[in-house]
Order: sequence, then C-alpha cells, then structure tokens
Amino acid sequence: MQKMVANRDVLITEVALRDGSHAIGHQFTVEQIVAVAKGLDEANVPYIEVSHGDGLGGSSLQYGLSKTNEMELIEAAVASVKKAKIAVLLLPGIGTMPELKEAAQLGAKMARIATHVTEADVSPQHISLAKELGMETVGFLMMSHMAPTAKLVEQAKLMESYGADTVYVVDSAGALLPHEVKERIRALKDSLTVNVGFHAHNNLSLAMANTLTAIDEGATRIDGSIRCLGAGAGNTQTEVLVSVLDKLRIQTGIDIYKMMDIAENIVAPILEKPQEITKDSLVLGYAGVYSSFLLHAQKASERFGIDSRDILIELGKRNVVGGQEDMIVDVAAELSGKKTKDLNRV
Repeated sequence: MQKMVANRDVLITEVALRDGSHAIGHQFTVEQIVAVAKGLDEANVPYIEVSHGDGLGGSSLQYGLSKTNEMELIEAAVASVKKAKIAVLLLPGIGTMPELKEAAQLGAKMARIATHVTEADVSPQHISLAKELGMETVGFLMMSHMAPTAKLVEQAKLMESYGADTVYVVDSAGALLPHEVKERIRALKDSLTVNVGFHAHNNLSLAMANTLTAIDEGATRIDGSIRCLGAGAGNTQTEVLVSVLDKLRIQTGIDIYKMMDIAENIVAPILEKPQEITKDSLVLGYAGVYSSFLLHAQKASERFGIDSRDILIELGKRNVVGGQEDMIVDVAAELSGKKTKDLNRV
C-alpha cells in the first residue's frame, strides 16, 4: 500500500439494503428501509442500493421469498432521501426489463447489471435500456476470481461497449487475495475509459485490504455495507472504510460520526446476530463459493445431516455460480447418499 494517492475522490455505494438482504433471509420491512436510507442520506452517502439480495425479481422459492415487495422498498427509499441516489441490482435471467422500467419509474437512478464474470454478453439489452431510462449504469462482473485477468478485461470491454458508465470487479465469494485484486484493477484501468469499481466480501478477512488495494490501483467506485450487513461474512464495512479513507486523506464526503451512529443504533438491531467470520463463511472464501449460498447451505445441512462445509467445498469443486442455488440441495442429497452407503459398509 505504498503509493496511496492523497485527495483522490472515491464514490461509495452502500449495499446493505440489497446485499444485506441475504443475511436476514430477505426480511426487510419498509420501516427498516426508511430508517436506514434516511440516515445514510443525512450522512451524505451518494448511492444506496435497494432490492432483493439477488436483484430485481429475486423473490422466489429458489432464491428466497421477500417479506416485502421490493418495489415497495425501492419506493420507500426514494421517498426517504433528499440527496442520495437509489440504485438497483439486476441479474439478467432473474430480473426482467419491465421490472427495471418499474424501478426507474419509482425513482431509482442507478442500475447495476450483474452477470457471471464470463457472461457479459447477456447484458447488452439491460444496459441499453438502463441508459435509455436515464439511469447511471454499472456493469457488475460477479465471481471475478473464476476467470483469468485477460478474460475479465475482455468481458469488461463488452460491458463498456454496451454503454456501462462503470465496470466493477466483483469478489462475490470473498476469494480474491490482494495481489489478485491489484492485477485485475490495474488491467481494467489500463484497458477501459470508463470508471472502475470494486465490490468485496469479507469471508477471508480481506475485504478492507482488497478494497484499499483496488483504490490504490485506481478504482474510484467502491461498495461497502454498514455494520458489515451483507452476504457471507459481509462486505467492506462502510463506516470503517470511510474512517480509514479519511486517515489516508482520500475524500468520500461522508460524515463519519453519523455513519457510526447509524451502524450502532439502526442497523445493529436489524442483524439477527453480529456479522463475523464463521466456519461456513470462511469456507465460502476458501472454496470460492458465492456468498449468498451461506444460508441455503446451512438449511441443506440441517435437512440432510451433512456438514455444511462439505456442501460448500463440493460446490466450489463443481464451480457452481450464482443462479444455481438449486444445486445446493442436489449436492447435499448426493453427499447424504454417499454417507449412508459408507455407513452401511462399516
């Protein structure tokens, strides 16, 4: 971290009201959204992402049913802020263009179009529509640890060509190491003319280190989750990140004290338990498995009597990616069958 540049502006997107949906089983209420969004707005957070954890249209048996329709949550968030822009996530194949249009009509100003790192070619229609709707548009390359840097650059260029204003390296599994982040961000900065962003998960306790590395290499769009409210072990903790960047004289414009108060007084009570690196979230990063698989794997573990770590390790071996949540039950059932056969042999 030797060459940190002072006075560089970084724009932060707060993802707790989307990514954090995974951590609480998609049970956000309108009241919670209003309280958090209003507080973040007063703290000068520029972007606040709101939607189901798996993006627009994610509420389903496969991904998890929302307590409250996400459009109600988006509408409530928009009505609660004066300066911040409300962002939404959309995964083509889960979310649809009509849902994106509805979110825009409700006042969402940013669309983050997310694909697997090798599948940017499924995003042109959605990126194009977002631009037509007047939304700031982000290309979100998930599970970026699963592709070599050259492939990542190729996919990022596609998103840029479709009209994305920013392209993100997304460490969905929290599996990247700092030198891998450095290589990827540097390559995108050298290859793109648009903004470069970074989204971390803390499954290997590297979210802050990886985020600082990304900023050091020129990423200016950064994600954080207040109180670490996010999938797996959470994301880069926003109030901590803002404090660290202030010490580095990197400007975010965000009020540190207000962020601390929101984290302590509003977000902490929402968490069912403190976000920490448990054995399961650690395995997510170690095995390179999508962070939102955590609760699904724990439920399958209880159902089939299989160690959740074995399920996650096997999912990693099979390179299962976001959108394949149905595979979690299949893998658990298969491992359970093998366990039964092994016991019968004894």
